Amino acid sequence: MKGETYMFAVSVDIGGTQTRVACIDDKGLIINKQAFRTYVDDPIRNIKEVKKIILSFEKEIIGVGMSCPGPLDLLEGTVLTPPNLPGWHYFSLRSKSEEILSLPVFLENDANLAALAESQIGAGKNNNIVQYLTISTGVGGGLIINNEIFTGAHGFAQEIANSILWKDGPKQGLLKKGSLESISSGTAIFNRAKALGLDVRHAGHVNALALLGDTDAIMIMEQAKDYLANMLAIMIGVIDPDIIVLGGGVVINTANFIEDIEKRVKDKVYDVLRDKIKIKKAALGDDSGLIGGALHAFSKLKER
Repeated sequence: MKGETYMFAVSVDIGGTQTRVACIDDKGLIINKQAFRTYVDDPIRNIKEVKKIILSFEKEIIGVGMSCPGPLDLLEGTVLTPPNLPGWHYFSLRSKSEEILSLPVFLENDANLAALAESQIGAGKNNNIVQYLTISTGVGGGLIINNEIFTGAHGFAQEIANSILWKDGPKQGLLKKGSLESISSGTAIFNRAKALGLDVRHAGHVNALALLGDTDAIMIMEQAKDYLANMLAIMIGVIDPDIIVLGGGVVINTANFIEDIEKRVKDKVYDVLRDKIKIKKAALGDDSGLIGGALHAFSKLKER
């Protein structure tokens, strides 16, 4: 509107395949967005590429919200040991980014930033306690309490991928046997199907085969959903959120996923809680983490 002034922040979403950079205003609107292939063995080169894109936006940028695959040491701003970024292990991402970009940088877990966006302008809007999960290539979580990201005592709150649910269950990567991500992520669903000889290209194909009556596919999808519902029921018992928001490719591309999960969760909690369970699909799609990065930067700069 005429007479309104806007502030601009940049959000940087570093992924194992690509890095996305967006200029976003203080209302959460994406003004410009670009992407490039992540330099998985050269974080300095990656940051310099980000700087080129920021300069191309030709806006007065006040800060940068940044996400990166975990695990992260959020207190120190350091990347720890993400398996898909082999050249980034123990890299001081926040301090090096501030040095190269000449801007304040606020590093966060990508799921935390998606959670923040969904809680403020997405499916969790107008709720005080929002529990967010992304079920995609991996599994991540974010908890928002009164518009603030809950990070825990050491910055590791909501690192739920390695939550053990199934004794001697499936295992993938550096995760322990029976971990949530090893059962319910898109990667886990696909890998388990391939191991059983199913001709599939991604998790969506496994679900399609399940709908056609393939017994192995049905088993894999049933286990993925039921153990996820177990995790959510546990979180409800521990956290008691106003709402649970689910995002990620598995949620978006699996028919009736939200309805099925909500029914399962209601069957696993105390009867007196059944009517209080609210599970919704994320509203902001793939851009939730980007939007959350900018909102996080604005919030932190306001605190200063």
